Amino acid sequence: MIRFLLLFSRQGKLRLQKWFTAISEREKKKIIRDMTTMVLARQPRTCNFLHWKDLKIIYKRYASLYFCLAIENQENELIALEVIHRYVELLDKYFGNVCELDIIFNFEKAYFILDEFLIGGEIQETSKQIVNRAIEASDMLQETMEEYMSKPAF
Repeated sequence: MIRFLLLFSRQGKLRLQKWFTAISEREKKKIIRDMTTMVLARQPRTCNFLHWKDLKIIYKRYASLYFCLAIENQENELIALEVIHRYVELLDKYFGNVCELDIIFNFEKAYFILDEFLIGGEIQETSKQIVNRAIEASDMLQETMEEYMSKPAF
């Protein structure tokens, strides 16, 4: 089971966070600070797996963003790495070569894509095509609602 997912920049600025277990705000801030410090301090050519407390931390850098995932000790690190990669592929498909600014200005869409892919710390859907269809259907519904709401009521 996935405990949390963090996206942060090379400067340590948090861009996205998703928690799959109940944790207090104070503890979340401490975890975020610890993760950014640990991951950013590592050399570029080192292993992408860390042990931290009772969790395994898996991270991967794409362009200027670090994707950091925490899983339980008995979980497979390579599957977690594949989860990160699949999420990046989904973001790339939607935004067309995703960058940090896409996440900053469209964070609600980034959360929506994550929710279509993961629920409750588990993979909901493995097919990129099915997730992309759900995202397209959501966009179509949003456009329809905006068009409907822009028309006068009388």
